[in-house]
Amino acid sequence: MSRTAPDPASAPGQGTALEAWLAQLERQHPVAIDLGLERVAVVAERLGLAGSPIGGALITVAGTNGKGSTVAMLEALAGAHGRSTAAYTSPHLLRYNERLRLDGREADDALLVAGFERVEAARLTPEPVSLTYFEVGTLAALWAIAQRRPDVAILEVGLGGRLDAVNVVDPDVAVVTSVALDHADYLGTDLQAIGREKAGILRNSRPAVLGHDLPASVFEVAEACGAQAWRLGHDFQRTPHRHAPDTGGWQWRGVDRHTRACQLDDLPVPGLPLDNAALALQALALAGVELEPAACRRALAEVTLAGRMQWLGNWCLDVAHNPHAANYLAARLAERPRPTRRIALLGMLRDKDAQGVLEALSSQVDAWVTVSLEGPRARSADELARQLTAHGATVLHRADSPAAGAAWLTERLAADDEVLVCGSFFTVAEVLGWHAAQVSDGEAGTAQHGRQVVSKSR
Repeated sequence: MSRTAPDPASAPGQGTALEAWLAQLERQHPVAIDLGLERVAVVAERLGLAGSPIGGALITVAGTNGKGSTVAMLEALAGAHGRSTAAYTSPHLLRYNERLRLDGREADDALLVAGFERVEAARLTPEPVSLTYFEVGTLAALWAIAQRRPDVAILEVGLGGRLDAVNVVDPDVAVVTSVALDHADYLGTDLQAIGREKAGILRNSRPAVLGHDLPASVFEVAEACGAQAWRLGHDFQRTPHRHAPDTGGWQWRGVDRHTRACQLDDLPVPGLPLDNAALALQALALAGVELEPAACRRALAEVTLAGRMQWLGNWCLDVAHNPHAANYLAARLAERPRPTRRIALLGMLRDKDAQGVLEALSSQVDAWVTVSLEGPRARSADELARQLTAHGATVLHRADSPAAGAAWLTERLAADDEVLVCGSFFTVAEVLGWHAAQVSDGEAGTAQHGRQVVSKSR
């Protein structure tokens, strides 16, 4: 266990101070995921975070899928109402800085390093406490947010809920977006048990904003802990606009923090799930923000989230990595005009339900390129290809990495082909990095030569 901060200046080639810290954090705890709040709570107490609000209102978001999009819409909506914001999410795609945003902007290296330094000092004194990479990052983010005291702080749960490091602070409003099978090695395969874990972020006498089709255990926890449950489809609604149901606009009806009815009409459809937009509106209203129609329309029309139905030219990048998310992705793709050919570039981890994802996407994909990922949880391109061919799917190529798969595809695409990149955050992140390198090298505009690469976002 390290007792000293990294010194990149004394280690040529080690990179920036932030990179040195991240490298140390990856080494210093024996396991990557170590669920439990005991160790985190000790260090949070030393940092002065326990029992002290870190912002004007704190909203914590848990769920199997939809957390990131709900956080993004909460952040956009609060900002559109003139509120200062902080948002902590995980994992990141290209830069660690993505995990902490202040007023919509990524935190700079200096603030992140300052947070790591504070956490390191606190964990070592008086007696050392071992923390994982995620736990240190979470405490550092909480410390940084507390220094700014934003009007609205938004935290995304990393894994589960009850035992996740984010749960070391008490939310003013808790959101549970969905419950489905994922992270079975840590959460099991019992949806009721998973629901209880997710609902562990609920607090006595505080609002709990709950999504559709949650297992009964979520509501049982809410009742047992005395949380004020507000359920999508029961206590608040999102429906097509009653005056123009075919225009794509929609209506939200909910309540404010004083339980007074409120309604928003003619809302634009964001590029993110509508259920999660409804959850975000209700959570923000219960956090004390008086929703203004113009501000809500502006925020929902403009909000985006990297790696979620992110279109770069004819390439769609989505981090869907379980059947629940893949079914949503397939439904969204089905709403689009079908291209001549849609090719999926797929890379997945071994602990994910590859078969369920393949089945969910098969109706929207004409051919596949499988790619291998790195690390102890990696699944090989060959293994994915075998699963696909066993069900009659066409596998065009097997690549050693997502970047290699993207490069192979680029040379073989017709002008009207579409590419779907999915299966893992790692897959999407590497293709995004590959795309950035292509653009910086001036290789992105080759469609006129019969090839098409990832290009300007739309």
